[in-house]
Amino acid sequence: MSALLDVILPVFMVIGFGYAAARLGLFSDAAVDGLMRFAQNFAVPCLLFKSIATLDLSGAYDAGLLLSFYAGAFSGFAVCFLGARHGFNRPLTDSVAIGFVGLFSNSLLLGLPITERAYGAEALQGNFAIISIHSPLLYGFGIALMEWARTRGQGLSPAALSRQVVRAIFSQPLVIGITIGFAVNLSNLPLPGAFWGGVDLMTRAAIPAALFGLGGVLLRYKPEGDKATIAMVCAASLLVHPGVTWALGTLVFALDTAALRSAVVTAAMAPGVNAYLFAHVYGVGKRVAASSVLIATALSIASVWMWLAILP
Repeated sequence: MSALLDVILPVFMVIGFGYAAARLGLFSDAAVDGLMRFAQNFAVPCLLFKSIATLDLSGAYDAGLLLSFYAGAFSGFAVCFLGARHGFNRPLTDSVAIGFVGLFSNSLLLGLPITERAYGAEALQGNFAIISIHSPLLYGFGIALMEWARTRGQGLSPAALSRQVVRAIFSQPLVIGITIGFAVNLSNLPLPGAFWGGVDLMTRAAIPAALFGLGGVLLRYKPEGDKATIAMVCAASLLVHPGVTWALGTLVFALDTAALRSAVVTAAMAPGVNAYLFAHVYGVGKRVAASSVLIATALSIASVWMWLAILP
């Protein structure tokens, strides 16, 4: 019970405040959009920049940690893609979008604060290692697969497809922040204390602002229709992804306690809002994606509690 009260509920209370403020009309849609734009385009990229720039790269990138997490992520994709395509007879593009929802966990806005509250700020090294390749890898995979699905038979060359994918990935502020962080880390570039002080102020605002804004965003999603498909996506996100990660981390790679916690807690997060945005950009699978983000986020209160109890 203490894990629920001390770790999970404070995070979801901030989301709930944002939801209630938007529902009561105290925080307009425009204000929600502005807050999320600030968080995702400025504050969170600063957080990622600082984290990667100061990360011990030699100690953070454990192959077992990354393979455990991403094998679980792609297992979630496979369950949702194949289930949508062959179980529910959805079109190929819809199936890719639904698979992407099962692939893309909310590693940043939920995974970071829950891991920090559960195990302390010193436990986040594994989280940042996962996050540093999360968007580039998963967006690259999702965009490439969706562009292939949309352009089958149109003769799009592999080079043109590659350019499309690279352009889409490196136009994201999160990826830009990660890339600059790697550049500073690898170059050992000395930066003045005043610069780091300003970055620190931005990073302190990142997670609270993003969580509050996430509550306002979730108000827009209406759980309707496609109940079986949505249930499949929720199960893939909350059970399959962390289950595969836990099994590989304990039985195959024998991860140490800190790495196992980072991998499993991050894997246990509900689909991120970006999973819905991916579906929205392509105009396919939007209702399933939106409803899955909302319902899985609510259900994750219980599922994360379960995984925290299982972890050492």
